Amino acid sequence: MKQKFSINFLLMTVALVVCLIASNLFATKVFSLCRGINLPGAVLIFPISYILNDCIAEVWGYRRARLVIWLAFAANFFVVLMGQIIVWLPAASFWDGGEHFDYMFNMAPRVVAASMLAFLAGSTLNALVLSKMKVASEGRRFGLRAIVSSLAGECLDSLIFMPIAFWGTPFKTLLAMMAAQVSFKVLYEIVILPVTTRVVRRVKAVEGVDVYDVDVNYNPFKIKDIQ
Repeated sequence: MKQKFSINFLLMTVALVVCLIASNLFATKVFSLCRGINLPGAVLIFPISYILNDCIAEVWGYRRARLVIWLAFAANFFVVLMGQIIVWLPAASFWDGGEHFDYMFNMAPRVVAASMLAFLAGSTLNALVLSKMKVASEGRRFGLRAIVSSLAGECLDSLIFMPIAFWGTPFKTLLAMMAAQVSFKVLYEIVILPVTTRVVRRVKAVEGVDVYDVDVNYNPFKIKDIQ
């Protein structure tokens, strides 16, 4: 059966991919939220990828969310790879921006691996939890499901990224960083939840779609199954 094209699905997919790639660039700046709490600039935009993930999983189901997660992963890998290749290219003699460019794109392999693995695992868990809770609750309490799923995904994301990227950091410091990031991201999503809820309701009405993932294969690698 021919699938219906959805401009809303396309826009959300593109937005999620952009948010993920931009997050890696913004992460190069660390800002001080208040005394003793320092956060990477990525925390201002990365939670949006989880919000979009919630919207996609809620409207179109886990299968579509899984596909979008892998598309974002592939796009991010491409940007990281090309950035590294361009770093290796010899700079023109008159160009004096090499140091700054290298700082942005010459990321340590360990940090890149941690970031990409954390996104893949955390976003997949986010979509899975939202999907299962939707079936169990018969579609009710979207706000609660969005927060619980995001909390689960963000926790897994931090549990993977922080220890790998900041290996050797004292445990207490690492724990404080993880708690600060997860708390900030989840609070961010709670604040914007009314907007997320309205967007989900509007998209469902416009699309005439509200998928319940009954008997769905939750294997994260089964990306061809998008019906």
